[in-house]
Amino acid sequence: MTAYLAEHVEQVRRAAERIRPHVRRTPTLTTDLDPGLRLKPECFQVTGSFKPRGAFNAVLSLVEEGSRPPGVIAVSSGNHAQAVALAAATVGLPALILIPEDANPAKVAATRALGAEVIQEGITFANREERLREMMAERGFVLVHPFNDWNVIHGQGTVARELLEDEPDLEVIAAPCGGGGLLSGTAISAKSHRDGVKVVGVEPEAADDAYRTWKSGSIQTLTASPATLADGVRTTAIGARNFEVMFGNRLVDEIVTVTENEIANAVRVAWTRLHLALEPTGALPLAAYLSAKLPKGRTGLVLSGGNANLQTMATLLGT
Repeated sequence: MTAYLAEHVEQVRRAAERIRPHVRRTPTLTTDLDPGLRLKPECFQVTGSFKPRGAFNAVLSLVEEGSRPPGVIAVSSGNHAQAVALAAATVGLPALILIPEDANPAKVAATRALGAEVIQEGITFANREERLREMMAERGFVLVHPFNDWNVIHGQGTVARELLEDEPDLEVIAAPCGGGGLLSGTAISAKSHRDGVKVVGVEPEAADDAYRTWKSGSIQTLTASPATLADGVRTTAIGARNFEVMFGNRLVDEIVTVTENEIANAVRVAWTRLHLALEPTGALPLAAYLSAKLPKGRTGLVLSGGNANLQTMATLLGT
């Protein structure tokens, strides 16, 4: 194990200890799709996605350092928003979340229900970073970035850490890739467990910035917010820290892309055959598995969340 990897896996171990009272250890499931397949359903996690792992690690680390800020702030389409709202409320900090106007209404409502102040009016994909800087300057709140933050990355690494504790002989682990927080953390845990484990990121064809980055060796940025069912991965580029882990240190072996039809089919399989209420983003690794785009071997799928838009689900399930 390299010194780089050893340093980061130790931070994942510390994150696991830090967040243990606040998150669930989600189960590792078998399935009749394949006796060698294992599922890590983060739809069973607090707030319905993996995001509280990173958010709690970031917020609790802030408090541990003794620099208790006036509040925390985040930009999110929904899952990170809920996670930051919950973590902030747990330690008694105000949370301000900027959410684009076209976000999933259920995720917005859930964020407000967790006590966060939500600003949505006038927030678009194009202006959200500018508005974020303005609000940080006005309020003095500390940013909890959804992926380009070491504390968040280390917190997300606890997903694969648990999976490999349950199933140490896995040969392939696949996880969704948006900004790269979950995939970076997954890669740190997997490669420190055994170098031979293949780590694969999955993203929609319509949002293939990570695939282009992997192929080119430099961060590639999409020109606009991509149109995809998988609303949790509509980022236009991975973060610098995520690039460092995934490609700078070659801890991710491959990025594969799936079509919108393959995502829709995976959602239907999840709901009707696996009886898992996944959102499209959470079903990305399953889409790659079902379309035979993953390497051969005993495989674990990180199914990242289940906060689905009910209107979208009604359409996909034909109800």
